[in-house]
Amino acid sequence: MDQHGFGKLRRTFWPIHNYELKKLLPMLFMFFFISFNYSVVRNIKDALIVTAPGSGAETIPYLKLWGVIPAAVIFMLIYAKLSNMLSKANLFYISVVPFVAFFILFDLVLYPMQDTLHPHDLAARLQSSAPEGVYFFIAMFRNWSYSLFYIFAELWGSVMLSLLFWGFANDTTKVDESKRFYALFGIGANLALEFSGLATSHYAQVKDNIAPGVDPMQLTLNGLTALFVVCAISIIVLYWWINKYVLTDARFYDPARIKKKGDKPKMSLKDSFKFLIHSKYLLYIAILVVAYGISINLIEVTWKSQVRLQYPSMNEYLQFMGNYNRCVAWTTIFMMLFVTGNVLRLFGWRVAALITPTVLLITGIIFFVILIFMEEAQPIVDYMGTSPLYAAVIVGLIQNVMSKSSKYSLFDPTKEMTYIPLDQESKVKGKAAIDVVGSRLGKAGGSLIQQMLFFLGPLAVITPYIAAVIFVIIFVWILAAYRLGHEFKNKSLNPDS
Repeated sequence: MDQHGFGKLRRTFWPIHNYELKKLLPMLFMFFFISFNYSVVRNIKDALIVTAPGSGAETIPYLKLWGVIPAAVIFMLIYAKLSNMLSKANLFYISVVPFVAFFILFDLVLYPMQDTLHPHDLAARLQSSAPEGVYFFIAMFRNWSYSLFYIFAELWGSVMLSLLFWGFANDTTKVDESKRFYALFGIGANLALEFSGLATSHYAQVKDNIAPGVDPMQLTLNGLTALFVVCAISIIVLYWWINKYVLTDARFYDPARIKKKGDKPKMSLKDSFKFLIHSKYLLYIAILVVAYGISINLIEVTWKSQVRLQYPSMNEYLQFMGNYNRCVAWTTIFMMLFVTGNVLRLFGWRVAALITPTVLLITGIIFFVILIFMEEAQPIVDYMGTSPLYAAVIVGLIQNVMSKSSKYSLFDPTKEMTYIPLDQESKVKGKAAIDVVGSRLGKAGGSLIQQMLFFLGPLAVITPYIAAVIFVIIFVWILAAYRLGHEFKNKSLNPDS
């Protein structure tokens, strides 16, 4: 192969100039630590809620709607106010502190005192006579410290990943850089899934080597909380270093290309929502975010209910989910290295954006067909030497791995690219509304659907209805992505339009 051919091959798999490593590597490591923490607390929150007394995977929709949504709205109110009072750097630092404080408090105080703090007797009496649709609402109250953990864990993903990191990246990255950088940023996130999966599985296995009477989950929490704090400190240090040593380099950041806030009047929270509603471009982005949230929420709750039956204890559940994270990590890394960048360069934004809903549709059909017709598949399952429950868990595992990997490798980068042609005011206010509240509304929409269906019966009964809703939502998602592709192309060519 001649020098020209080798150079072309290198650019295909590593489209980064050597001097750009000064900017790329700290951003990648920053994303790594944020994603590591998110993966860890996400696994813990599910293990706590799904395996808690009087609870289950069915409690998750209630938490998303009645816990996460109000908390997200409160955060956005505070964030919008502070964004007009503090510098971006100070706003970033102050946003990290509450998370670190809560997770330390949970590890040292709330979890060890759970038997005293949780009103099990009262909740058990209420649940004994409650209808199916209310039973799991009571479970939120019964395990209230677990519910708080769930809320803070969900907000870490929305605030640190969607709002702060991607907001920071979009402010400091050019469109040309984004096509080469953003897929590689995701490499850090998915390496984090591998390491968090290893860490979660490692600390979850303490159950095999402890004295009788010792709570294995407490030891698991101690180790994972310590890792969380170390990573949070690393995030702050990296953000400071980037601002001091990278953004002061004219090769990477030109403040003149960012419109000053004074160029447009400041918008109130009410005006931000009005702007979102009346902007067709932002509305399409919001539809993508909400559609993904509803679809994945409906699918995950159905799958996690099966996982809980197969792995009933907290530590067993955590160990399984740690291995699941590792599967997602390596599948996503493969797609990022060999699919994302090449699809964007060869086929453009629209094709890349349509892959995620298409994958979700195909794998979703397979998962629900097997789940709904499990009895008919009994002879096949018996021939394979396994149980119907384990078969459902494994099929759901494959479905969720494929869905998550396409989300991380294609949905996230293409979604974030759509913010780049926007002016600064639209980025800040529109992105805050979409990423913090819009993503939560998507998941809460799925939660509300499930809560309404729960009045018809348990999860096994309503599964066909859930499948039908998912397929309708994905159709709307595909239509919005197709139209947004046209709008994104026009704005990229004419940023002032």
